[in-house]
Amino acid sequence: MQKIKDLWSKLWFRILSVTLAVLFVIILALGITVGCLWGDVISSVSSIKLLQTRNDENNEGSVYRMDVKGGFYFDKFLKQGGASNDTELIKFITSNITKGLIDVNIGESDVNCSAFMAKTPENDVLFARNYDFKKTNVCMTICNNPGKGRYKSFSTVDLNYVGIAPDEEVESLMDRITCFAAPFAPLDGMNEVGLSCGIFMSYQGNDLSLNDSGTVATDQKDENKKNITSTTMQRMILDYCATVDEAVEMIEGFNLHDSAKSSFHYMIADATGKSAILEWLPENGTDLTDNDGSARTLKVIYNTDERYDELRNGDGFKYQWITNFIVNDHDSYYENDDAKPGWDRYEHIYNRLHDSDGVLADENAAMDILAEVGRRTWKPNGTAVTVHSVVYNLTDKTVLWVANENFDDKTATYSYSFETGKLTALA
Repeated sequence: MQKIKDLWSKLWFRILSVTLAVLFVIILALGITVGCLWGDVISSVSSIKLLQTRNDENNEGSVYRMDVKGGFYFDKFLKQGGASNDTELIKFITSNITKGLIDVNIGESDVNCSAFMAKTPENDVLFARNYDFKKTNVCMTICNNPGKGRYKSFSTVDLNYVGIAPDEEVESLMDRITCFAAPFAPLDGMNEVGLSCGIFMSYQGNDLSLNDSGTVATDQKDENKKNITSTTMQRMILDYCATVDEAVEMIEGFNLHDSAKSSFHYMIADATGKSAILEWLPENGTDLTDNDGSARTLKVIYNTDERYDELRNGDGFKYQWITNFIVNDHDSYYENDDAKPGWDRYEHIYNRLHDSDGVLADENAAMDILAEVGRRTWKPNGTAVTVHSVVYNLTDKTVLWVANENFDDKTATYSYSFETGKLTALA
């Protein structure tokens, strides 16, 4: 009888050992699967930090920071031909990034922004930008290792573009996973080799059947080209381009499809001091007749063009600036200056740069100009605010960043350096 008990004990021990071994293998396999599918997502969303809490009384949104691990499927996005509209972009993000578990939406925008490029007495090239909108949450998005052939980058993302409402915080796990789509929606940024870019509303067209402003989105349809949307074009520039010329050449191979039912133009600058404004326009027509987004073609205005010759200083440097109206042939595109959105800010920035031949003492001097055309200063009774202001030093590869027009508050002022990889508040 004792032998039978011993045999049963050995048998149960073996069964238990095999069962535990099988469970271990299953758990290990699940862990490997989760790591393969979600490893970069888990690492990235775990890095999200709240830096500034929103202030509803002053229309200030929250500010976050996220360190993105991996390539966030952007190579795959371009390889499949990009996206020809927001719906296709959302479908790609949902299926690849959130694995179909979380819906993502792209918020609409009505933004009034300003930007310019200048330099310092030490010949450091600066790219400065205000993002004017209404209260919204933003995320400083740092892509540290996007993959072979792609550059590291720092960019600012309006989280409304990926579905985090202005009055919401990034709190739940689902919110955090949603934020992993942020690299697809940069508003401005700089990469590790000193190429910078920004997106700006251009308010083209006059079709009131589409929206209250009559804005007509650019929607090119060349069957021989791949497709790209507004913010994903900026991501492409930051990830793959080192110079303005490389960026323009790459963009020429894509159809542009502006997002969020809006029209945009763009500004790019590089560490050599070259910059360009990119606009999509019909061959003929005015703002009042520019109502076919598919009939537009790319027009590029370089700061080296003859139109800027009068700005040339002693060493040949020429600055450039942009607000919210079409720069290319603007005197024929618009009826008068009053019809040019942001003309007053454009003139103010020009006067400030003209007084110094485009040479500013340092990043703080550039930030001072941004403060002067910030929404609370420029039109204090309006509903818009300047959500963030940033000065990129394309020579030193550093960033000076201010939240919600708190220009005198060091706790709301941040610096970032590609050399150190550190983002720090100045206070």
